[in-house]
Amino acid sequence: QSPPSRSHTSFAMSTSSAPLRYRGSNWLRQRLCLSTVTGRPVVITDIRPQDENPGMRDYEASFVRLLDKISDGAEVSIDATGTTLRYTPGQVLGGDGLVHTCPNSRCLTYFLEGLVLLAPLAKAPLSIKLRGVTNGGPDPSCDTFRTATLPLLAKFGITEALVFKVLKRGAAPGGGGEVIFTCPILKKIEPVEVLDEGRVKRVRGVAYTTRVSQQFASRMVDSARGVLNDFLPDVWIFADHSKGSQSGNSPGYGLTLVSESVSGCLKSADGCATITEEAAAGGETSTTQVAVASEGMGMGTPEEVGAAVARRLLAEIELDGVVDTTHQAMILYFLALADEIRPSRVRLSKLSRSAEQMLRHIKDFLGVAFKIREDSGDTDTVTFSCLGAAITNSARR
Repeated sequence: QSPPSRSHTSFAMSTSSAPLRYRGSNWLRQRLCLSTVTGRPVVITDIRPQDENPGMRDYEASFVRLLDKISDGAEVSIDATGTTLRYTPGQVLGGDGLVHTCPNSRCLTYFLEGLVLLAPLAKAPLSIKLRGVTNGGPDPSCDTFRTATLPLLAKFGITEALVFKVLKRGAAPGGGGEVIFTCPILKKIEPVEVLDEGRVKRVRGVAYTTRVSQQFASRMVDSARGVLNDFLPDVWIFADHSKGSQSGNSPGYGLTLVSESVSGCLKSADGCATITEEAAAGGETSTTQVAVASEGMGMGTPEEVGAAVARRLLAEIELDGVVDTTHQAMILYFLALADEIRPSRVRLSKLSRSAEQMLRHIKDFLGVAFKIREDSGDTDTVTFSCLGAAITNSARR
């Protein structure tokens, strides 16, 4: 079988290129990260022009400031209404001792996922402290980032000196959490083949509680095990109870589960109960004050949280594929950056909207087109293959 073809054999990484133009606020992180790694300017217009509060949200503006903080020479222009963003990327410097305070409207993983895409190709290793919400909102939790996202980077050779620590937990809406993320740099991304998801051999997890009774963690664990033990016996969930200065500004509790297969593939699911702002302000901890979780899973009591997250993990496992839907876009991104000495291949289940859009953005910025082949047999999976754009890190000799 001949290797898959690319629509362009090379890509000129130059900030003098004509800017790419997009409309709308969706997929802002993808566009800015690909712009930064390729050096291609981008103009984004019509950012919520009809909204009651038009323009960029606080977390989007904060992400732009974070990119500027880790880069040199970037030029950012936002019009008076906040509905148009012009971004000319600079060189990603990395560096240590950096600190960034994130708004409580999004979890810290909203910002960490962007850093993961850029830090391996920085001029120097990156070490940064982020402050804000560690658990809550529509984003994966920091526990998922540590136990599922970072191990995925090992497939591309990013292992040594890769550090992530949760110093303080901070549940939504008050936040108050603090994490440290350290990422090494690479000369280039090696092509990989990840095709065999294998059978699940064990499930590990973290049940966290902040400013509530530590019995809530035990109740989540028992509920999750009640669902998972019907399928496999090897289930171990760590109860992490934060108290005092390590517990952030709001009460909260939640659960992260990660399954590991015999071939080393990981799939994750997480969820939390969101305490109402009134209860958080009053320091109440009763489950009657717990609102429906942000992901619409109808979770309130610890038992509901544990059972819902366990069922979601089972749904991810049933989809087949080598990664869960949360991490599809990330693995496609690194395949597109890989060296072109040989094709990279990955087997995925039904694509998430984020992964679908990543494929379009990869074609726009890198000129890389994936070859898509539907797998035979009973699985509903598809194999994606491509020759990478051979993006190299000029700072690494």
